[in-house]
Amino acid sequence: MSAESKLRDEIALLGKSMFDRGLTHASTGNISVRTADGGWLMTPTGSCLGRLDPARISKLDREGNHIDGDKPTVETFLHMAVYEQRAQAQAIVHLHSTHSVAVSCLKEVNPKNVLPPITAYYAMKVGALPLVPFFPPGSIDLAKAVKELASDHHAVLLANHGPVVAGKSLADAVYATEELEETAKLYLMLRGLDTSFLTPEQVADLQRRFPT
Repeated sequence: MSAESKLRDEIALLGKSMFDRGLTHASTGNISVRTADGGWLMTPTGSCLGRLDPARISKLDREGNHIDGDKPTVETFLHMAVYEQRAQAQAIVHLHSTHSVAVSCLKEVNPKNVLPPITAYYAMKVGALPLVPFFPPGSIDLAKAVKELASDHHAVLLANHGPVVAGKSLADAVYATEELEETAKLYLMLRGLDTSFLTPEQVADLQRRFPT
């Protein structure tokens, strides 16, 4: 089996895993992975992450031109904006996961860092999470807004939309996305309660020990 075939199978496997556990629904969300030849694999537009056909996953060349498979996600511009700023990124996951989207709609959050450091694993896998203002999905304006933040942040939260997370591998991006969603759930559960968050010193120590 070729390296690209393995990547296609991994996209389908992890997409189904996230779908089956309710992290995405219907035809929402998209995944991309960088290929060895400098191009990308992307989930097709309108596809359900729970029912991906590896052979029909979109292939883009190193210039971002669609060369094989079904038509790629309408949010291709969003993915390309992150890759342009993060040369080390090998994969990106974008979901409309329920609790993350709920938090993205709250007026109370700090747009420079939406979620507090509730757990060590959130601080390690996500870190600071800026909020991107709302723009229509697939728009160039949305891609530009994400691009402005992507060089300093491997994860961002799109207002009234959902998270975008880059990783050194597809598994890394998926795990960080899951950690973000669980932390969003905890944040909503703890609202109004006297809560102890990690201190800035504790966060800094964790990020030194476990750099993303």
